[in-house]
Amino acid sequence: MRVADSLRRFVDVVVACVGLVVLAPLIVGLGIAVQVSVGGPVLYRQGRLGGGGHPFELLKFRSMRHPEPGREHPMYDAERITALGRWLRATSLDELPSLWNLLRGDVALVGPRPLPVHYWDRFRNDEYERFTVRPGITGRAQIEGRNLLSWNERLAVDVDYVRTRSLVGDVRILFDTVPAVLGGSGVDADEGVTMTELPADRP
Repeated sequence: MRVADSLRRFVDVVVACVGLVVLAPLIVGLGIAVQVSVGGPVLYRQGRLGGGGHPFELLKFRSMRHPEPGREHPMYDAERITALGRWLRATSLDELPSLWNLLRGDVALVGPRPLPVHYWDRFRNDEYERFTVRPGITGRAQIEGRNLLSWNERLAVDVDYVRTRSLVGDVRILFDTVPAVLGGSGVDADEGVTMTELPADRP
């Protein structure tokens, strides 16, 4: 297990370094476009739960304008997203800044999606197993329906991934992520793109 985890981390660092260098012109260009379309700051920062439940700050490109005073409610989010922001989400290009999180070790290439910090007390029993590994930029939930899955289904998928994960399985998830992203299925309109609104009251 330690060898596998070390190999995963080595691949994460290599991918992050290569990605940040090769994609630097695209990242800068998108940053300028976001500044013009959405306004500053260019990056969207949110506290997320990492491995062991430890918090970290996830970075993404902003896709929504600042809310008008008195209109901060999530129901208005669809009005705030720009055409550029919607495109960034559909292509997952809004997550390019997360390569920095990958380099830092906040996230891995594959794992359960990182959830907002304030959701910690909303999990049940074995659902906390998802925090025994680092969260991922992509994962099984993202290739098996993304937001088309119910919350209970997504959390169940995360726990099953942790219990059965393997290097071969991670490679398959990475390959399956490409058509899932290109298809743009299951992407919703909130700032976090996926897995960002866990119901306060669960059945």
